[in-house]
Amino acid sequence: MLTRQSDGTYSSGSRDIMYLNLGPSHPASHGTIRTFVALEGETIVGAVNEIGYLHRGFEKSCENHTYNQIIPYTDRLNYCSSLANNVAFAKTIEEMLGVTLPDRGIFIRVMLIELSRIIDHLVCLGANLVDLGALTNYWYLFNPRETAYDFLTKLTGARLTNSYMRVGGMAHDLFVGWEEEMKRVLADVEQGMGDTLKLIEHNRIFHDRTQNVGILTPQRVRDFAISGPNARASGVPYDMRKTAPYYYYESFDFDTVLGSVGDVYDRMMVRFEEIRQSIRIIRQIMARIPSGAVSIDDHRIVLPPKPSVYDSIEGTINHFKLIIDGVRVSAQSHYSAIEAVNGELGFFVVSNGSGTPAKVKVKAPSFTAMSAYASMIEGGQIADAIATLGSINIIAGEMDR
Repeated sequence: MLTRQSDGTYSSGSRDIMYLNLGPSHPASHGTIRTFVALEGETIVGAVNEIGYLHRGFEKSCENHTYNQIIPYTDRLNYCSSLANNVAFAKTIEEMLGVTLPDRGIFIRVMLIELSRIIDHLVCLGANLVDLGALTNYWYLFNPRETAYDFLTKLTGARLTNSYMRVGGMAHDLFVGWEEEMKRVLADVEQGMGDTLKLIEHNRIFHDRTQNVGILTPQRVRDFAISGPNARASGVPYDMRKTAPYYYYESFDFDTVLGSVGDVYDRMMVRFEEIRQSIRIIRQIMARIPSGAVSIDDHRIVLPPKPSVYDSIEGTINHFKLIIDGVRVSAQSHYSAIEAVNGELGFFVVSNGSGTPAKVKVKAPSFTAMSAYASMIEGGQIADAIATLGSINIIAGEMDR
């Protein structure tokens, strides 16, 4: 191993060490991560990460925008599951306001969080398999992703950055005939998963490339405060939907999926099974979703209906005040989180009584997972570093903010 010198540099002594940059231009790093590795042959004996290539100043930008104007910015955190980001932020502000959504609005939010989980896991698994050289599986998994995006486009008007949530509810109700389209989405996802698992489940090459590779121990999970499927693949049973339930999650029948080794194989298999559990939740929602409003009835928080804006002076004033000044939140600080796709996604918001926050801080699960990456690849092969990076599903928009 490298030894640290008194001047802060590292020395390999007499060993034949080669230093190499993995990224940011390496295809597996997606242009957003640089890992500086020390190699002895093809074995990684030291690694240091450099992040920040996708830093946009999200948290500072929030201080100059109203609460609803921030929601499109949250889309750009984990852009593979933007609706979950929308929900996490809106939920935080609603708790600060002391308001509760109608049941229909809550059920729609849960359904869209779980659909986002499915989409994100499909992207993660498909990309990870491409990194391993299994291109066919990419098409099997990305075809149902397109079906899901068609559903979201019809609902929100956008494929990727949806901006569908609002403080106090959402932009509008579900479209007519959404049930049949959702059934088609779920059927396509199950078909794509089945086709993929037929190719890899008993594939010796896949097992050799993923088993006992990039191991994340339960102790390291706790040391780095890792959550989500990366933690559960290591056998740590932390799932906020179970441990700190919200939005009626305690009333849904689903399982917390756990691994035993914490290697690349476990992380991938946990995500496959979590897709099945999300499908279970969505089908329960489709059977139970109530009728009624999707947003609260308070025009100090939610924009009035368009006919009211055009036909009454009160509606015009309410609309003008909300657009110009924003929703006013009393001076306080509050933290709230949800079980997002990669783990605990939380927002700590400080308000000063105006329509814009004084401070917003994001707890991003990708950041904590990336913190452990260097220690996960040290001692392994350089080819395994790519498989490990794909398996922890780092989304740089969320990590760098």
